[in-house]
Formats: sequence, C-alpha cells, structure tokens
Amino acid sequence: MGYILADGWVITMNPQRDVLEEASILIEGEFITAIGTRQQLEAKNPQCEVIDCRDAIIIPGMVNTHTHLFQTLLKGLGDDMVLKKWFTCMTGPSAVELTEEDVLAAAMHGCVESLRSGVTSLVDFMYAHPRPGLTAKVVEAFEVTGIRGHVCRGFLTTGEEHGIPARLIETPEAALADARALIYRYNRPESRVKVGIAPSMIWALDEKVLRGTRELADETGALITTHVAETDFEISQSQLRFQCTDTEFLSEIGFLGPDVLAVHCVQCSRRDIRALKHHDVRVSHNPCSNMYLASGVAPIPEMLAAGITVGLGSDGPASSNNHSLFQAMKMAALLQKGVHRDPTIMTAEKVLEMATIDGARAIGLDTLIGSIEVGKKADIAVVGTHHPAMTPVHHPVSSLVYSALGHEVTDVFVDGEAVLRQGKLTRVDERKVLQRSQRAANSLAERAGSDLLKRRPWRSSAF
Repeated sequence: MGYILADGWVITMNPQRDVLEEASILIEGEFITAIGTRQQLEAKNPQCEVIDCRDAIIIPGMVNTHTHLFQTLLKGLGDDMVLKKWFTCMTGPSAVELTEEDVLAAAMHGCVESLRSGVTSLVDFMYAHPRPGLTAKVVEAFEVTGIRGHVCRGFLTTGEEHGIPARLIETPEAALADARALIYRYNRPESRVKVGIAPSMIWALDEKVLRGTRELADETGALITTHVAETDFEISQSQLRFQCTDTEFLSEIGFLGPDVLAVHCVQCSRRDIRALKHHDVRVSHNPCSNMYLASGVAPIPEMLAAGITVGLGSDGPASSNNHSLFQAMKMAALLQKGVHRDPTIMTAEKVLEMATIDGARAIGLDTLIGSIEVGKKADIAVVGTHHPAMTPVHHPVSSLVYSALGHEVTDVFVDGEAVLRQGKLTRVDERKVLQRSQRAANSLAERAGSDLLKRRPWRSSAF
C-alpha cells in the first residue's frame, strides 16, 4: 500500500522551482512515483491511503547540515557566553561525563524534535568521546526513529592548553581507527544512516590527524565535516600555528574537496571564499548559533555569489537551544537583510533552497532527496496552515519562512514511511523519549557541576 498526498500546495524545489496548487503526490515504497491531480492518482491507485492536504503546504523534507545531538541535554546552560568560554566552562565538562545512556537519550530526543519540525535528514557531529561506544548510540537513535543522515565520528587531538578536558583528547591513531571501524560497520550504498568523519576545530587538532582524515575519506568515500573560521580565536590560533587562516592551511595540506562540509565559515575572508570555491567545498550556515555565541555574521551572500553550495544547520542545542530549521531559515534571511540594509540580499526562496535542495547537495544526496520529483526518495513534510501564525496564506514560501513557527508540521515521510502521521510519531513514544532525556539531563548536569547554571542570578544587562 502507498500514499496519495492530495490537493496540497506543493513546493517542488525541482530545477524549475515549480509551485503547484491543488496538486497530489503518489508515494509507493520508498519513492515518489507520480505527481498529478487527486482524481488521476486515485483512479489508478485505489489501494493507496489518501491524505487530505487541502489546508497544507507540502515540501521536501528539510536537511539539517549541522548539529551535535548530545547537546540536547544542555539546553539553556550556556547562555551569554562566547564560544571558548561556553566550551571550557560548560560544554567540555559536561561532555566528559557523557555515558551511553546520556547519548542515546539525547539523540533520541533530538531526532524526535527534528522530525516534528519537518527535518528528514541530519548531519550529527559527535566529537565527545570520554568512553568508547558513543557514536554507535547516535546511530541507534537514527535507526530507531527512522530519520536519515550522517553520524560523523568527531575528535579532538590537542588543545588542553586552551581548556579542552584531557579526557576528551584522543590520539590521531585511536580516533581514526574508530572512525574507520564505524564506517566499515555501517556504510553501505543503500544505508539510510551513514558514518562520516568530523575533525573538530583547528585549535584542537594537529596536522597529522587532518592528513589522516583526508586519507580515510579517500579510502572509504565517507563525508568529512569540520568547523571552519567560526570565531576570531580560531583564526588567531591558526595564524599563530600555521601563519595563515585555517581555510588556507586546510587548502595547503590537500584536505579540502567536494566531500568536505565546512561548518560556520563566519570569519572567512575573500581569499578563503576563493579557496572554498576552488575546492568545491560545501558550507553549513548556522545563523542562530552564530548569534547566540556572538561569533559574527557569516558572509553568505558573498559565498552564494561565488557559486558555493550553502546548506542550513541548527547547530547543537547548547548553542541554539532547538533543532528548528524554520527558526534558522527566518534568521538566515533577516540577519543578512539587517546587516547589509538590503531587503533583497537574502530572499525567502533562497533560504528554503538552503534548507532543502542545497542542503541535500551539501551532503552529496541531491540526486536522492531535497526536491519533490518523480523517481526521488519520498522524504516529504506536510505543513498545516490552520495555525493562527500561518494564516492567512498569500504566498506559501513566505508563510513557511517568515510566519511558521515549526510546530505546524503534521506528517513526515522518510523513505516513503510515515514517521509522523497526523501529528503523532509512529515509531516511538514521544512522551517517554522526552521524560528519558529530562532525567538524563538532570543527572548529567549534577555530575558535571553545571547544575549551578540552572540557578544563576537574574541578569538584566552585562553592567
């Protein structure tokens, strides 16, 4: 049995960017097999379940190109800190205490939250490894909840002098050996969940592990993702160690390529942008996190003008506080408008592309997902328009980007499976998932000593 999504407003994201009114979509097995009228599809496929979408906007499932799912347990503890302090005072000490139960509870919650807001593909950057086996728990959460994506085995190999806890620092040999084992364990051509490689940031890595990452990716075809030019501190450390920016250094050692997803790129210069374009590197833009940590505003219009593929990311919930790409879309558009004082510099249409087809392209899956086209995987989200924030609807893309809050999603399909149906998750008990993560969050905060941040004094200003 398949599904017919009937009479919806369909934002296809196909090459022509067709927006169809009162259109219907046929899902059979894992794929979209027809797009037409309700009458046409029902007549030929009477066995299919018909889902009435007359009050809905149907979009490709969104692609979150960057998060740290374990940080789901840390929401609200790192407010009002720059990145280095945020990491050394809260996130690092918390990461040291992570157990398998913590990671599984956090990842389950993050996957549920993502699916509920129309995200069907995630790139998780799992860099905290105080004990073995944690990456496998993130993969488990993906498999149980039904979401698609890459679980990227991250690592830190230096940086104790900058506040990286010693228990999070691994040798290059150990980190790459574990990444290799996970890649060969999970990655198959047909895998919905694959393992990638995620060297963390330039001030916590050595040249040996970066070169080893490139060799492992060439050997296995795995996706690489890494933080690039996120803060001034990152650039100053790279200049101190390598006498150039981190982007320039990665280019010089042969690290960059079309299989590299560079995250943030806030402090990229024009020269850095040319290097990213030269190597066909893909970029993950995380506007909410960049603002939360006061890292700055990424030069996204310049990257787009250079022809660089840019996707959207939420970043970890410890620095953006949720997994909503609806929030990220609105912030991505409004931020550039305000900074450049140009209302046309970033449109609603462009940020929706970044959340869907460009995000798919950023992770090398644009031939499978990211648009609603016959022959593609049925990764689809249905967004209801009956909420007060969404109505009245004049232009569906504007309503999605500027009006939607994210909770309007009613149905989500991944690989043609209804993982969210009429607002209810079909694979897991959402209430139990949230209760489990709250217990884990409370326990982790107590063990890490960050529970003091729950009782911080009222701060009306910095003065």
